[in-house]
Amino acid sequence: MSYLRTFAPWIVYAVIPSAHWQWAALIALLISAVEVTRQLRAGRTVDALIIDLGTLVFFAALTVLAFANPDTALHPYSPALSSGVLALIALLSLALRKPFTLGIAKQTTPQELWHNPVFLRTNYILTSVWAASFTIGCVVLAMLAHAGSTPRTIAQVLAFVIPVVFTIRYVSYIQSKAPNGVEA
Repeated sequence: MSYLRTFAPWIVYAVIPSAHWQWAALIALLISAVEVTRQLRAGRTVDALIIDLGTLVFFAALTVLAFANPDTALHPYSPALSSGVLALIALLSLALRKPFTLGIAKQTTPQELWHNPVFLRTNYILTSVWAASFTIGCVVLAMLAHAGSTPRTIAQVLAFVIPVVFTIRYVSYIQSKAPNGVEA
């Protein structure tokens, strides 16, 4: 459920038709702001909000651009930009040795497991898969920038669905192999 909340702004932005991109960006910004506020009030630390804060900054900038210049030449590339920004956030989190999935996973994992090598390795793998999916999505969406909205929407949704399915299956696999109840 926490992944769904984390990526809700991106999903909303992906499924609202491109003709309404200003409103899609604004709605995504509002969802993002509510989620960041909720998380901070719940006591989450900034390092646990890497993707959420990046989302907030991206949609704030995109909303300003979308309303200031609705006919910008960047508009057809905004889906590619969104996947590219997510790829950069994921890659940066790996470079900083703070994989973004770690903050999400810690929300449902007992604290005594947070430094477990399997738990840490699992999150590096998961974040790498998300980064790869976002990178591929960025490239595909850039190639589809002037295609119809249906292929772009499908590409955007797949860039999320594939790593979600991988995450669910991989975590289940790791947990099934774990001795003495050690979780991924």
